[in-house]
Formats: sequence, C-alpha cells, structure tokens
Amino acid sequence: MSRRCDLTGKGPMSGNNVSHANNKTRRRFLPNLQDVSMQSDILGRTFKFRVSSAALRTVDHRGGLDAFMAKAKDDELSAEALKVKKEILKAQAAA
Repeated sequence: MSRRCDLTGKGPMSGNNVSHANNKTRRRFLPNLQDVSMQSDILGRTFKFRVSSAALRTVDHRGGLDAFMAKAKDDELSAEALKVKKEILKAQAAA
C-alpha cells in the first residue's frame, strides 16, 4: 500500500532533522492518511479511499465527493478514483 493520497496525489517529502548542534540527517515527512468511506449522492453508493486530512477538508469544502470529482485533475487522482470520477460524470450527464 503506497503512502499516497488517492484524491490529491500528496505523497512523502524528504528533508533534514537538524539537531541543536546543527547536525543534519535525512528524514521523511509522511502525509496524514486516513482510510475513509465517502458517499456519492448521484450514484447512491459509498467508495473507500485512502485520503489525506487536507483532502478530506477540501472535499467537505467543495460540497461532497461529486463536486470534488468534477473539479479534480485526472493526473492527481489514483486509478480507482479516476474510475469513480468517470462514473460520476456519466451519471451527471445522464441526469
């Protein structure tokens, strides 16, 4: 399981631990990932994603999963999230 957000593509970053003596050692900054189930209003189904906390706030701010997917860039989404986005767009076009 990769440490990458399914909706935003946010992943690990690298940097330095800096001691009081100014010694520098490499470290990783990992995203705060949560396993969540999100409800699609148009499809009437829930989907499980591994999402960062920042992405959860963004989904809530935009008004739900359907509104988030409408504005999301395809290159940032994971393969399974891209399938969900296409399903949602197809259902919106039919409605």
